[in-house]
Amino acid sequence: MAVRNRPRKSKQKSPSRPRARGLKPLVVDIGGTKVKLLCSGETEPRRIPSGKRLTPAQMVVAVREMTEDWDYNVVSLGYPGPVGSHGPRSEPGNLGPGWVGFDFAAAFECPVRIINDAAMQALGSYEGGRMLFLGLGTGLGSAMIAENVIIPLELGRVPYEADKSLGELLGRRGLKAMGKSDWRSIVVNVVHAFTDAFMVDYVVLGGGNAKLVKDPPPGVRLGHNHTAFRGGLRLWSLDSVQTLSAGAAHAPTKTSPPHEWRVI
Repeated sequence: MAVRNRPRKSKQKSPSRPRARGLKPLVVDIGGTKVKLLCSGETEPRRIPSGKRLTPAQMVVAVREMTEDWDYNVVSLGYPGPVGSHGPRSEPGNLGPGWVGFDFAAAFECPVRIINDAAMQALGSYEGGRMLFLGLGTGLGSAMIAENVIIPLELGRVPYEADKSLGELLGRRGLKAMGKSDWRSIVVNVVHAFTDAFMVDYVVLGGGNAKLVKDPPPGVRLGHNHTAFRGGLRLWSLDSVQTLSAGAAHAPTKTSPPHEWRVI
């Protein structure tokens, strides 16, 4: 499928690092096989294993033990699933139970901001205009940013074949079943289709398997390992993101003021 010409990227500035003085974020990127950690001021990420038995309480204990020598006072959490104003809205498919309703701020003993993990990587990859992010990892993560508006997506649920979704085909199991060559072909076809469907200026491929996409087509670039961490740092410069404090997981939802309509 040919990709039609796109409008040039606009010159919106990407979000900066935390604006409030004294904020030292710890970024926690939760994946299906490992949890990656990096703190503001540090240069080398740390990792702990995850998996289908990992509960949020176990995750917090392991993270706090792993980072006890780091200096942080807020936490950015990239969660592998839909996120609402009070945290996870559904249980993750590749981790243990108990994530919905868990009080992360109380467990970490500091303010927490939670965002979908693909959206956090997208935030770290954004360079203006209209961008689609696809995360090729355990499953298929996805998010779009249009004129500095972050839109988490669930493109992994889109059917591709009669009995397979895109998440099943482009995730780790699909790669293993099909082999690299066939897997790459589907990735390229999907990128072309979504580029047209969402009318994006560019596509960023992230996740652990993005490096297997050799010679990305025009308008597509590969992310890098620190993208999620950059997004987690930028998260604290966004005024519209809910900050969770202890007990907020069970607090009533606040109604946001209406925004003016605009065409993107």
